[in-house]
Amino acid sequence: MPDWQQVIGAEKQQPYFQRILAEIKQARASGQVIYPADSEVFNAFKLTPFAELKVVLLGQDPYHGPNQAHGLAFSVRPGVAIPPSLRNMYKELTQEYDDFKAPSHGCLTSWAKQGVLLLNTALTVVANQANSHRDLGWQQFTDQVIAAVSQHAEHVVFMLWGANAGRKARLIDVNKHTVLTAPHPSPLSAHRGFMGCNHFRQANTALQTHGQATINWQLPMTAEL
Repeated sequence: MPDWQQVIGAEKQQPYFQRILAEIKQARASGQVIYPADSEVFNAFKLTPFAELKVVLLGQDPYHGPNQAHGLAFSVRPGVAIPPSLRNMYKELTQEYDDFKAPSHGCLTSWAKQGVLLLNTALTVVANQANSHRDLGWQQFTDQVIAAVSQHAEHVVFMLWGANAGRKARLIDVNKHTVLTAPHPSPLSAHRGFMGCNHFRQANTALQTHGQATINWQLPMTAEL
């Protein structure tokens, strides 16, 4: 089984990717606050080795408030208030699993360590400016990540919530992989079909069907980075 370096290493040598890194470095050097911290931008890949990949849960861009983003989609650092979208994800989990207990934190590291790639389509954001790095070039990179996972992995469950994530389905071979789409868990759209989507159970059913270990969605009661 290849690792991330073999799967996307060549992409990181491309001129557009080097330009993204250079622009972010320059912006940080000029005093602009960018989240997440430089050392955490690629956390999703560090915490979820390619060989252990089972699920891709796609977000949009990092949280743009202080101390929130740490490189995992939907996840926040310990001690930070749970964002509304993640609260709705917890609500959905309590509907799907009678024994699920929502933790008092929003740190999803334990999912990442089980093989859930918590990938945002943009990997950085300017403080207090949502979607500010949408056009920086990250989309080209993360599209390549999704396409590479589709090509090189055997069976992965893709959880695509909201219109932006749903459009990425075109990059995925549905004959090899399971694609689950629903409205975004944001309070603005969760009532339109995210609540009751049963995606967490469906993901585990698909993994079982393909002889893979399931994800334990129950998070530790105490956050661990």
